[in-house]
Amino acid sequence: MFDLELEKVSKWISDGGFASVAVQLPEGLKIRAPEISQYITEHTDASVLIIGRPCYGACDLFDHRGWTDALVHYGHSKIPSMGDDDTVLYIEARSDVKIDDGVRDILKDLPNNVGVLATIQYIDLIPEMCKVLEDIGKRPHVGMGDRRICYLGQVLGCNCTSAENIADKVDCFLYIGEGDFHPLAAAFGAGKPVIVLNPITNELRDMSEARDRLIRRRFAAIQTASGARSFLVMVCSKAGQCRMDLARGAERIIAESGRECITAVMEEVTPDSLASYGVDAYVCTACPRIATDDSARYGKPMLTVPELEIALGRKEWVGYPFDQIRG
Repeated sequence: MFDLELEKVSKWISDGGFASVAVQLPEGLKIRAPEISQYITEHTDASVLIIGRPCYGACDLFDHRGWTDALVHYGHSKIPSMGDDDTVLYIEARSDVKIDDGVRDILKDLPNNVGVLATIQYIDLIPEMCKVLEDIGKRPHVGMGDRRICYLGQVLGCNCTSAENIADKVDCFLYIGEGDFHPLAAAFGAGKPVIVLNPITNELRDMSEARDRLIRRRFAAIQTASGARSFLVMVCSKAGQCRMDLARGAERIIAESGRECITAVMEEVTPDSLASYGVDAYVCTACPRIATDDSARYGKPMLTVPELEIALGRKEWVGYPFDQIRG
């Protein structure tokens, strides 16, 4: 179960004197929107507006001004480099799951030096996991990322600096969480094996195959885009994903290679939003995972800027160049 901290939310709204509040939820928590809305309505004088659009992270923070007095953003931690806002409350929805005693047996074959990572929902399990690893004779390591990262050991889909900063000290990383999205970032960026522990099912799996499969797809996209004569460079209007300087750099790379280029700013990158542009390939400066994970949806090759440099002969392929949004 994920803690919605409804008492804290209601107190913050009442203490702030907010007459209206927007609630932003990731897809996995939208099923609990009625519960959240009803609780706030019953325990405060504020009206509630649920934000219905997709939400992928704190980089996707809804601009509530003009809509409501305040915003409650669920499911993600704040991004320190984006600054503070007294009208925004982050509720991280941490899990109450505990490390099962049986996990010792399935971790005994890990190498000696283990970096420990987690998504925000399971960040509280890192100290407990470090104790478990020490008990079975391993040496745990936990790193701090750059200013885009809020907690020790935290990994985002676009930023694995918590892993990157201790990669030279570890033989592998143990990621506590579910799914592939976050651990793939560490598998791409840290250059060491990443093992995923699902704390709910006690399932342990290696990300190497998923990483290698995705890298093969990226190599194919780069090869295809190398013959493109025209490119669309995409800039995201979301504050946490806007990298205009990177887009200008991509424009220069394309121009210097003798190719054509147009640049467009977008709120959401979807197949429909790209369909009208008559170009041969796309360059994404928004969330890099749009290119790496979702490119099969678009019909034309989509590259990150480091991949663009390889496609146009500016750099050699020496290891996979994971594009991170750094803080």
